[in-house]
Amino acid sequence: MRHYGTLHVLLCLTLTSLILTESTQPPFACDSSNPATKSFPFCKLTLPISARVKDLVSRLTLDEKISQLVNTAPAIPRLGIPAYEWWSEALHGVSNSGYGIRFNGAIKSATSFPQVILTAASFDARLWYRIGQAIGLEARAVYNQGQANGMTFWAPNINVFRDPRWGRGQETPGEDPLVSGKYAISYVRGVQGDTFQGGGIKDGHLQASACCKHFTAYDLDHWKGVNRFGYDAKVTKQDLADTYQPPFQSCIQHAQASGIMCAYNRVNGVPNCADHNLLSNIARNQWGFQGYITSDCDAVSIIYDVHKYAKTPEDAVAEVLKAGMDVNCGSYLKNHTKSAIQKKKLLESDIDRALGNLFTMRMRLGLFNGNPSSLPYGSIGPSQVCSKAHQDLALEAARNGIVLLKNSAKLLPLKKTISSLAVIGPNANSAHTLVGNYAGPPCKSVEPLKALQSYVKNTQYHKGCNFVNCTAASINEAVEVAKKADYVVLFMGLDQGEEREDFDRVDLVLPGQQQALITAVAKAAKKPVVLVMICGGPVDISFAKRDPKIGGILWGGYPGESGGIALAEVIFGDHNPGGKLPMTWYPKEFIKIPMTDMRMRPDPSSGYPGRTYRFYTGRKVYRFGYGLSYSKYAYDFVSVTQNKLSLTQISSTGTTLQNSDSVHYTSVTDTETESCEKAKFSATVGVKNSGEMDGKHVVLLFVKQNDIANGKPVKQLVGFESVKTKGGERIEMEFVVSPCEHFRTANEEGLMVIEEGTRYLAVGDQQYPISVLL
Repeated sequence: MRHYGTLHVLLCLTLTSLILTESTQPPFACDSSNPATKSFPFCKLTLPISARVKDLVSRLTLDEKISQLVNTAPAIPRLGIPAYEWWSEALHGVSNSGYGIRFNGAIKSATSFPQVILTAASFDARLWYRIGQAIGLEARAVYNQGQANGMTFWAPNINVFRDPRWGRGQETPGEDPLVSGKYAISYVRGVQGDTFQGGGIKDGHLQASACCKHFTAYDLDHWKGVNRFGYDAKVTKQDLADTYQPPFQSCIQHAQASGIMCAYNRVNGVPNCADHNLLSNIARNQWGFQGYITSDCDAVSIIYDVHKYAKTPEDAVAEVLKAGMDVNCGSYLKNHTKSAIQKKKLLESDIDRALGNLFTMRMRLGLFNGNPSSLPYGSIGPSQVCSKAHQDLALEAARNGIVLLKNSAKLLPLKKTISSLAVIGPNANSAHTLVGNYAGPPCKSVEPLKALQSYVKNTQYHKGCNFVNCTAASINEAVEVAKKADYVVLFMGLDQGEEREDFDRVDLVLPGQQQALITAVAKAAKKPVVLVMICGGPVDISFAKRDPKIGGILWGGYPGESGGIALAEVIFGDHNPGGKLPMTWYPKEFIKIPMTDMRMRPDPSSGYPGRTYRFYTGRKVYRFGYGLSYSKYAYDFVSVTQNKLSLTQISSTGTTLQNSDSVHYTSVTDTETESCEKAKFSATVGVKNSGEMDGKHVVLLFVKQNDIANGKPVKQLVGFESVKTKGGERIEMEFVVSPCEHFRTANEEGLMVIEEGTRYLAVGDQQYPISVLL
């Protein structure tokens, strides 16, 4: 839930539940059985959508037009247009977090996939796409059942996980902009009904609408008195170009997302929702965005109330509509747009522009094409929600995301023949904690404790802490339980009380007395214990990493409705873990760095260490891409079809420039030019599973360079694949390397350039040099 006042939200939800009954009739316009509306040109399917929208908007009065500029858009009965709710959520499953979805009819729940940060740890783009497909299918089923007032879902969250304290990092695909962009492409295509490769949407008709958020440089919620509503993010052109903006560019250009949400914060003084350069010049003109743009909830009101950027409410309304925003989550446009027109701060044509985008979207969703039951997607029903296939997919996603962080003396997997087990910790017996935030009612709930009891009948449980915050711990009782068992598994970490929207952490250690509990139990146990971390953001568990009595550590993220089962399967060897961390785990002293410092690059002169694996120069608890397996894997470069590249051949003009250090470079603004296509080459990597267990394994290919002056990254991900290998099997996989995309970095002016010098392709401990010459 966003910035709406709590009372306002409760009143709206209460009224909604009173007004709405268990209808099985989805709302739609252009009912062919209604003679009053079927003759309207905007209902004629033979006309292009642009002509239909133009006709519809021309028929609206000014008051009707203004009424449609907010997320809860009322009906227009005289034209047969039903009410529409723009705000629905589907971050990792169809959710009732917004106003558009109701689980009060035949459909009572929806498949709850792992929270995005864990799904990202699978590094499996095909899996991400399949999850998107399932969510889009369930979304359409809810609509067809008459339990949805909207089909526009405000997901995915693709902001880069810049700071480990961010409460919403759990919602993102992690800290790498390439991964975030690839995740956006897969998820959006799946939700909207596109093919995995893209280009499969016929006539622009969508299964459901996805919306990439929060545009842009939004990654602070509420930290030490600084909140997202008034925050002014100071971001360099260099960091905008190669960190903050690329995921959104991928989402628009490659995913063809039909929505974008502009963020609460300012960037370099300008509120995102009032930034014409951001919304119109960059998103629409440069990147070709053709969907609708929504504000985050109440983001328009704060432009006047909090940022003080606008002198009057009417100025705020005029700023956002002229900037290119289309719909306001909240009521500000409903309250102040007419006054803005009367005061000549705004033209009616500015409203018409926004309405054009909004009604285009509703038509692309098929909501103006007559009764949806006879249309594409019309046969999707309740049986396809919480289907066995979707629940199996949720389990698969949880299995493939779980990361094995430590496994001393091959403690894991535990043998299924053990006689007794102690399960300890505040996250062991809570299914609710596993689903994270923005989750709807899950199809099923299985606590980790219950899943483990299916393996070992003699399982004793002790909570250990009063709550996850562990302000009080029953250490002595937990120790006694641990002493009596052959093996101990501890379920610790965080929950939504420790990290969430509008709540950032102020430290990176386990809350309360958790560490004392873990250490005491480990010391008392007969054998080394297993520690399972349930959390979205990273935690400094260096103490556990070093402790010889803690033999195994698993990171489970927030693994969704089937997460308890998946964790038990990993612990007892029915699944071989293969996930890799999608973010750096920083040490506790990182909190000396203000969360408000948006710089990605290090500054040696001040001791600033930089951020994320691409630039961070400090100590790490666990690195980006780290993850063990029950098998051992080895790599080799089989072949690389290019070891030298010429800047003049890559350059679109055939010429190069020199920077202040006399280093030659060429700028690369478009990676799809003929010269860039010709420069592509392949790298074939051999992967050997030398263990006995089959498993899925993530292969990460990086590009590195020794010269990291002028803000160049230490290394950068080029590509990733998740592959199945049998025990003892060796396979080969091919990566396509595009120098124009993978060898370029942003200079201080925000221009993407390729410089001369040596690069190294790197996979595991293997490197292969590539020379970039003049």
